[in-house]
Amino acid sequence: MPRPARTVGGARPAAPRGGGLRGGGRRLPEPRLTGLGGGLFCGALMLALGWLDRLLLGSSQTVYGVLFLPVCLLTALWVRRAELLSAPVVVPIAFAVGILPLAQDGDGFGARLMALVTALATQAGWLYGGTLVAVLTVLVRGMRRAVARRRRERRHQLAPQAHQQEGRTRSSGGRGPQQAQGPRSR
Repeated sequence: MPRPARTVGGARPAAPRGGGLRGGGRRLPEPRLTGLGGGLFCGALMLALGWLDRLLLGSSQTVYGVLFLPVCLLTALWVRRAELLSAPVVVPIAFAVGILPLAQDGDGFGARLMALVTALATQAGWLYGGTLVAVLTVLVRGMRRAVARRRRERRHQLAPQAHQQEGRTRSSGGRGPQQAQGPRSR
């Protein structure tokens, strides 16, 4: 039979990271992608959206730009904390990869390259907007991480002081520090 978890100072054991309840409802899964995985996810998704846009909507670059924004948000949310800075780097690359199917067909490499440059230039607003979404998401996640780290450090600094005070009251038999010294000789 497994032994119950021991706690220090009456604290409850930590809940499992991915399976707890938050706000009364079920938590969404938290996929954690490496920087490379985030780039592959974003690039593959944008390429698929580009092809779907070309097939279904006849190469609507505005629809492609609108779909780029939630992909940027998901990429920035799902990248691991240790590799947060990779998200704002990979999303513009994924935008360029995904817009390839939308660039007008041309005769030869030069015409295709010119169509790609033109598509990137005319859709720069969506590109900057999606990159800004990724940057802001990364900044918020980074600030939350820094605040949590400071709270943990503060708790660890305060924990030894609490244990020392608890030890003093136990050794004095529950009496205050003044009474623990015993009778004074005059």
